Amino acid sequence: MKKPILTSLLAATLALSAAGTQTAFAKPAEQTYELNVTEKKILKKIDAEKIYSTIAELSKTPRVAGTESEWKAVQYVKKKFESYGYKTKIQPFTFEGYTAPTKIELTVGSESFKPGSFTYTVGGKVSGELVLTGLGKKEELLNTDLTGKIALIKRGEISFAEKVLNAAEKGAAGVIIYNNSTGALSGTLGAASDKYIPAVALTKAEGEALAAKISGGEPLKADLNVEGGKVETRTSHNVIATKKPVVSKDKNSDVIVIGAHHDSVEGAPGANDDASGTAMTLEMARIYQNVPTDTELRFVTFGAEEVGLLGSYHYVENLSDDEISRTIANFNLDMVGSKDAGDLVMLTLDGKSNLVTELAQNKSEKLNGEATPFGQGGRSDHVPFAEAGIPAALFIHNPTEPWYHNPQDTIDKISKDKLQDVAEIISTSVYERARLDIKWPKIFNGPKVKAAPEMVQEQELN
Repeated sequence: MKKPILTSLLAATLALSAAGTQTAFAKPAEQTYELNVTEKKILKKIDAEKIYSTIAELSKTPRVAGTESEWKAVQYVKKKFESYGYKTKIQPFTFEGYTAPTKIELTVGSESFKPGSFTYTVGGKVSGELVLTGLGKKEELLNTDLTGKIALIKRGEISFAEKVLNAAEKGAAGVIIYNNSTGALSGTLGAASDKYIPAVALTKAEGEALAAKISGGEPLKADLNVEGGKVETRTSHNVIATKKPVVSKDKNSDVIVIGAHHDSVEGAPGANDDASGTAMTLEMARIYQNVPTDTELRFVTFGAEEVGLLGSYHYVENLSDDEISRTIANFNLDMVGSKDAGDLVMLTLDGKSNLVTELAQNKSEKLNGEATPFGQGGRSDHVPFAEAGIPAALFIHNPTEPWYHNPQDTIDKISKDKLQDVAEIISTSVYERARLDIKWPKIFNGPKVKAAPEMVQEQELN
C-alpha cells in the first residue's frame, strides 16, 4: 500500500474520537433488519483457509508493478475469477517505472551502514557534513543553509518526497531518512523528478544514534554513493471480473466495486500488503458467484498502486460518465490480515460518512456488537473513486504492522481470524445494498406473505 504517512494520519484521526468528534464515528441511527437467511448462508460460505492459501500463493515473491512477477500474479487472479464463472478482462496501462539501485554505500565518520533506498531516488556520489533537520518540513528549514551538506531527517508527518525536495531546495547534496518505528524503512518518492537528490533510509536505532552524536556536538562527515537506479516505461494491468444483475438486463443498474491492489514493493513478499486484500477480493467473487443481486458487482485487482495508485486511476478515468453515475460504492481492501496490526478501521478521503461506511457500520455492529470506526485518510485505491464522486472507503487495521513494506511481510504474519472478520463485514455490507428486491404482484402483498422474497432468494442461493 502506498502510504508513507498513513500511520500518522490514522493515529491522528482516530485520536479525535476521544476529543468528542462523535459525528465521524457515529453508529447508524437505525438498523433496518437482522441478518437474514441469505446473509447467514453467505457467512457460512466464507472460507478463511481459502483466503489464507491464496495469500500464501501470491506472496511467494514480490510483485513489483511492471515486472514478470506482477504479470504472473495477474494471470493467477484472472484464472481464479474465471474458475468462479466470471467474464474477466485484463486492462493494461503504461507508466514510468523505476529500477532500484545496484549499489548503495554509506559511511558516517568511521562507521559503515547498509541503508535502504526509496523508489525513484536518483543516483550520485556525494560527501558532506551530516546535519540534523528534524522532520524536514519547510518551516524547520526556513533559516537553514544546507549547501553541500547531507540532511539527517526523521520519518513522519510529511511524505518522503517532500522531505527530499525541501532539503534539495536548501542546497543539500543528499538525504538520509531514518525510521520512527522499529524495523527497516523502505518506501517511495511517488514519481520521478529531476529535482531529487540521492536519498537513503536507516533504521530508527541507527538514525537516533547519529542524531545523538550530532546533538552532543560531535561533527560528522557522511559519504553517500547510490548507483544504478533508473526510470523506464513499463506496463502494468488491472484485472476486472463482472457479475451482472441476475433478474434484469437493465443497463442502468447500480454498480458496486470491491477491489484491492495486487502489486507489492521491491523486496517485500507483500502477504498483508496487499495479497490479503487481493485474496479477499477473490473470496468475495467466489461466494457471490451464485447469489442473486439486482446490482452489478465488479471485482477488481489494481496494478501499480505502490507507485502512485496508477491502476485505480486508470480504471476510474476509463469509466464512462454513465458508469461513474451508476457506481454507488467502492470497498477498498488494503492490508486486512496482519496479526501484528491493530483493529479494523475505515478511511474516507474527506473523513465523512458515506454509503460504504454506513453499510459497514450497520453490519459490523450486528456481527461484533460495535460499529467499526472511520476517519480520514488517502494514499490507497479508494482515492480515485472518491475524487470522481463515488462513495468509497479503505478497510485497514490500525496501527499498521511493523512489517509494512518489509521483507518480513510474509504469510506467517497473517491472522485467519482477522480475515474472517473483514470478510464477514464486507460480504454482508455488499449484500445489504445489492440484494435482490422483487416487486411482487398484489396477490402476494398481504400481511400473511411477508417472507416470500427471502424464500425465493434462499432457493436460488442453494
